[in-house]
Amino acid sequence: MTKTNMGRIILGGIVAGIVLDILGYLVDGILLAPQWTAGMTALGKSGELTVNQIVSLNILGLANGVFAIWLYAAIRPRYGAGPKAAVCAGLALWVAGVLLPNIGFMGVNGLFATNLTILTTAAGIVECVVAALAGAAVYKESAAEPVRSSMAAGA
Repeated sequence: MTKTNMGRIILGGIVAGIVLDILGYLVDGILLAPQWTAGMTALGKSGELTVNQIVSLNILGLANGVFAIWLYAAIRPRYGAGPKAAVCAGLALWVAGVLLPNIGFMGVNGLFATNLTILTTAAGIVECVVAALAGAAVYKESAAEPVRSSMAAGA
């Protein structure tokens, strides 16, 4: 049995987080920017993000990346190392971090247009899975520590 490599979880999580941030910017900051601006304006908010909001969203992306790779490391023994476990971790991140919040805040409460909700939720599944695959490619487990028996220790 091998040990979970926390350093590689952080490294893989940073990679996954950067991928999430880049894809999120491309989807929400460029492709869906007009819909987001219209939605925010309808709520009486500015459609332009402040520097603090941009920094906060990028930190959130990194945190989500670390969570995804931690989850990947946790499920590797059951699903096996590789893409299958990474896709499962990405899907779990998408359900917890995108699908359910979007249904609750955007869908049920009707804060934003249905079209925007559907598009950002659908794009989120691609973002989460691709990010988990990228971060999982970096993750490697630590070698197992040797088992010390009482006989070997001279007891």
